[in-house]
This record gives sequence, structure tokens and C-alpha cells, in this order.
Amino acid sequence: MPDLYVTLAYGITFGILIMTIVYTFIRYIYSKEMFYISYCFMQFFSLVYIVSYSKFFYIPFFVEEISLLLSTLTAIVFAVRFYEGKFLPSMTNAKELIINTILLNIVILTAFYHYLLFEYLPYTIIYAILFISVIFNLRQGFKPTIVYVAGWSIFCFVLFILDFKSYYEEKGFMNIVLMAFAIEAVLFTISVAYKYNSLQKQSKSFESMLLQQSRLAKSGEMIANITHQFRQPLNNLSYILINLKKRFENKKLDELYFEKKVYQANEQLDFLSKTINDFKEFYAPSKEKENFSIKEAIENVVTILSADMKRRNVNFNLIFNTNENIELYGIKNELSQVLLALISNANDALIDIYNPYINLEISSTTAEVIIKITDNAGGIKQKNMEKIFEPYFSTKDDGTGIGLYLVKLIIEESFKGRIEVENQKEGVAFSLFIEKTI
Repeated sequence: MPDLYVTLAYGITFGILIMTIVYTFIRYIYSKEMFYISYCFMQFFSLVYIVSYSKFFYIPFFVEEISLLLSTLTAIVFAVRFYEGKFLPSMTNAKELIINTILLNIVILTAFYHYLLFEYLPYTIIYAILFISVIFNLRQGFKPTIVYVAGWSIFCFVLFILDFKSYYEEKGFMNIVLMAFAIEAVLFTISVAYKYNSLQKQSKSFESMLLQQSRLAKSGEMIANITHQFRQPLNNLSYILINLKKRFENKKLDELYFEKKVYQANEQLDFLSKTINDFKEFYAPSKEKENFSIKEAIENVVTILSADMKRRNVNFNLIFNTNENIELYGIKNELSQVLLALISNANDALIDIYNPYINLEISSTTAEVIIKITDNAGGIKQKNMEKIFEPYFSTKDDGTGIGLYLVKLIIEESFKGRIEVENQKEGVAFSLFIEKTI
């Protein structure tokens, strides 16, 4: 019967290690975080070690030693990558030096007992390094590391108080190292769940920062466009006032003429107000998702860019092959951000092009709304086609390289849609496919 228990214990340990290897490898595929793949390799070499250690199979002794060495090295890589905070604490006085020295000694002693208890160096290395992370960065409160270290510390402390190892060996039970493999896998799975959530939050924060960077990068250009937009209506208001003044001085200002000029002035003021509102809405913080008119999102962008397109003699065509009142579900200024980036890029590419044009075509199927933007700027070089959506890649000398990255991000993440790009006969076509509002 003892042989059966031993076999069962090893089998459970093998299973836990295999699941941990598969789990961390899948996490690495999705996140590309180095600590996942390093932990995956550490557990792989640990599996080789424990299989060799079990003596169930004939495996040369040097394989066990090499697997232990490789597991130790990958454990160091993992611990350093998982480490949060600063390795060297700031010490400005003798008090801090004494405190940090005491804390370091606590780490050394607990790690030493951890090794005496389980006799497996890779896990002890991880425990020691992450323990240092916690005690030297207490104020920062890193949940993944705290979960890992607290779990091991409490467990080791309980075993120390109970003198568990002596009792375990006295009863002739199997080697306690098997327990270490199981506990390690459980603790890491719990702590990595916290880590994954933390990475997700960092990713969202990074995306938000990029969105703001993109807006700021365009702000100078947009202010110049708005200046062009304001110039004409302000000139018109000036002419209206001059005409009213002349009529008044010549005593020819009748009520009908006065009302006519007041109406014209209000038209110009309404245009200026709309321009300000569109600009303000574009920079407003994102709101909750709601149904909104595609046409309004387009008009916000056209208001901002029309002066610059007119200055460059770009013919802009808005074509609705579906109901003009069609709506989408999402955040309107995010779609405006997407359209601004695509139309602005097309506008910049049309310099020195004969009879330049930009077509914005809206169509729909039973399931999707399709927004297609085409130009006659000559298209994108094939070698750049696969890179244009990568962050910080730009073909412009003064480009930030985040515009198209954000376009793809917003369409896929916020609108759950997709974006396609292809070269056509005269230029390039960007097509946005977004689920139709029910």
C-alpha cells in the first residue's frame, strides 16, 4: 500500500506541474510577458527533476543535476521579472540602515529555513527575491508579490512551530519536497491572477495615455484649422457691421434691412458656436456608451478639417448608401477620433496630387455598418502595409506613429469591430466594419 500512496502522490505532483506549465505558456502567448515564459521553463525543468528524483524511470543522474541547474537559473529570471519595486532601498540615515539590515537578515533566515524544509533551491530563490521586494517596498503594496510571499511565510512559520519536518521524517512519510511543488503551483496561480488584473489595468492606462497623446499631437494642427474656420465668418461679421454703420450714417437703415443683417450675423455666430462645440466635444473625456448618429460624428470632424482641405483644394465627398440617420452604439467622440486620424492622414498624403479627393462612404448590411475612406494619394508601400497599425511606426518625418494604432485599438476594443486596409487603383481604402445598432 505505501507504494501505491507514493505513486499517487507523485502522479498528483506531475499533474500539477504539467497544468502549471500549460497555464503559464498560454498566458505568455496572450501577454508576451517574460515572467510567464521563464516560470513555464522553470516548472518544466522542475518536472524533469522530480521525474528523475522519483526513480520511476531509469534516467541518468546528470539529467537530474542539469535540470536542477536550469530550473534554478530560470527561477532567478522569473523572480527578477516578477519583482516589483526597487532592489536597493534608500538609506539616508543610520536608523534606516539598521532597519533594512534587520529586514534583510529576516529574509535570509526565512529563506534558509524554507530551503531546509523543502530542499529545493529554485523555489527558495523565488521566495527570497520576492520577499525582498515586499519588505523593501512596503508602502507600494504589490498584491501579487504579497500573496506569494505571505502564503509561503505563513505556511513555513506554521510548520516551524509544529516541528513538522521532524515529525514527518520520524513517521517515515515520503519526501516533503513533493508538498513544495504542489504549494508553489497553487500560490503562483493565485498571485498571477492578481498580476494579470494589474497588467490589464496598466494596459488600459497605457491606451488612455496614447489616446490623449494622439489628441495633443493633433491639437496644434486642429487649432490652425479652426483659425481658418473662424477667419471667414469673422470677416463676414465685420462687413455686416460696416454695412449697418453706413446705412445708419446715410439715414437709410430701415427695419427690413436691419432684420436681414441681424439674421446674417446670427448665422455666422451659429457657425462659430458649432465649431467651438465640435472642438470641445472632440477633447471631452469619454462618456458612457450610447446610441449616437454617425452623421453627427462625421460633421464634428469635417467642421474641424474642412478649412484645411479647402486650402489644399481637396474635394471631400460624403456618400450615404444607407439611411443618413443610421446610428452606432459606443462613444461618439471615439469614432470622431478614428475618422479624424484617417481623414487627416489622407489629407496630408494628397500634397502635390492633381485633383485630390477624399471619399467617405457609409453603407450597411443586415448586421454591420461599413465606413469606407478612400483617396487618390497613390496608396501605401507594400512593405509598410503590415506595420502601419504598430505603435510608433510612421512614414512621416514628424509623425508620432500612434494615430493608426489607436484607430485599430478603438475599433476593435471599444466598438468590437474590425478595420481593413487595401491599396486601390488611385490610392488607399480604409474600411471600418462595426456591428449595427439593434
